[in-house]
Order: sequence, then structure tokens, then C-alpha cells
Amino acid sequence: MDSVIYAVIVLGVLGGIFGAILAFASKIFHVEVDPKQEAVRECLAGANCGGCGFPGCDGYAAAVAKGEAPTNKCVAAGPEAAAKIAEIMGVSAGDAVKMVAFVPCSGSEGHAVKRFNYKGPQNCQAAMLFGGKSNMDCRFACIGLGNCVDACQFGAMHIVDGVAKVDREKCVGCGACVNVCPKKIVKLVPYDQHVEVACSSHDKGAAVNKICDAGCIGCMKCQRECPADAIVVKDNLAMIDVSKCVQCGHCADICPRHIIKVQN
Repeated sequence: MDSVIYAVIVLGVLGGIFGAILAFASKIFHVEVDPKQEAVRECLAGANCGGCGFPGCDGYAAAVAKGEAPTNKCVAAGPEAAAKIAEIMGVSAGDAVKMVAFVPCSGSEGHAVKRFNYKGPQNCQAAMLFGGKSNMDCRFACIGLGNCVDACQFGAMHIVDGVAKVDREKCVGCGACVNVCPKKIVKLVPYDQHVEVACSSHDKGAAVNKICDAGCIGCMKCQRECPADAIVVKDNLAMIDVSKCVQCGHCADICPRHIIKVQN
């Protein structure tokens, strides 16, 4: 019994000593943090998504406090947070265009030809080891194994019929999905731009016809009939100039492959 009491006393004394050492060290090595940095940090979303281009929320807050970063880079927190941060810093928040992710691919199950049935690790990067274009015949096609879904912290990415889809209302435009896509086909587009070309292929129409019945064949019908001259076919793929697009949806109506989509 005495040995137990002795052990408890020793542990208590050691705990007190180590506690005092830690307290002393915290005083000696304490680094003062700019109050503005702490105030900015409280305004951020806390997702550490990297959409601002800095290493996490702490890194961005420190850069803002030093005047090295604009106040509207936290896309996850939105314009309200940008306004609060600007007020803290005593500057103008500036204009921030809300961006959302978009996956320009219509090659879902039954539309895009597969080279083989992939049975390996359910990871897009792993699938790319097979000839640099995964199991899909189209080298521009979404692999559909969900790297983007895993990277999204906001539940905005889903795989539907083998192709990644974006919930525009949940997406904050952080760009995490853009960074992890091994084919680099996921892109950020303005939230207010609803008309998009859901294809990434730059192959010629004859080649596209052989491997995907939902790919752009560069027929130029959309370019010819766009009332705003907002569409141009470049490198065999229709592209929309968002500065000219009036979002009438006429291109979506006349596209013979139905790959120009009007997003809700």
C-alpha cells in the first residue's frame, strides 16, 4: 500500500514540475499574433480547402493581415466574409465573381466507349496508369472514379452514370476538385453563366463518332446560329465567350449531339 501512495506522490510531483516547465516555455517562446490576423481568421470558413491559394485558413489570414493578399479570396465563406474582412483591414472588398465547378463531359454509361472494364483501385489516378487515358477510349473523358468527390469538403460532387456532376448550390468554387482531376478537365466557371459545353474533346468529329455518341464533333452549327456571336469552334471543340453570351439557350436547342447544356 505504501508503494502505491509513494508512486502517486512521485507522479504528482513530476506532473507539477513538467507543468511548470511547460508554462515557463510557453512564456519564453510565445509569439505575438497580430490581432487583425486573429480577427480575419474568425471570418473564414475553416475548411482549409486551399481555394484562396494559400496553405490553409491560417496562412491566408496571416497574408491578409500583412497586406499581402486581397480580402475576397475565401470563396468558401463568400462575399459576406469578404466584406467583414475588408472592414477589419480598412479597405474595399472589391468585386468577387462567384465561381462553381463544372465537369465538361457527357460520356456517361452507354455513350462513351470503354477500352476495357476497369477492376483496379477505385481511384482516377490509378486508372490513368493504363496508357495515360484510363479505361476510356476518349482521352478527354471523365474517368468517374471519384477523386473529385473525395476532395470536395462541401458535398457538391457526385458520380452519376460514370461521370462527375456538380451541385451548383453546394459548390463554393474552392477548386479542390480541379486540382485532383488527373485529366485536368474539371474547371471553374462563373455561377451566373448557365450555358456550358459539356465536352472536352479536341479530336476530330470522325474520331469522336467512333468512341462517343455524346461528344462535340465540331460541326459549327452552334457557331453559325448563335445570335450573339458568342460561340466559336476552336481545335474541334465549341467554346463559349461568356462576355458575349446572352444565355438564350438556342445553341443547346440546336446542338445535334445535345452536349451544350443549360445549367439550373
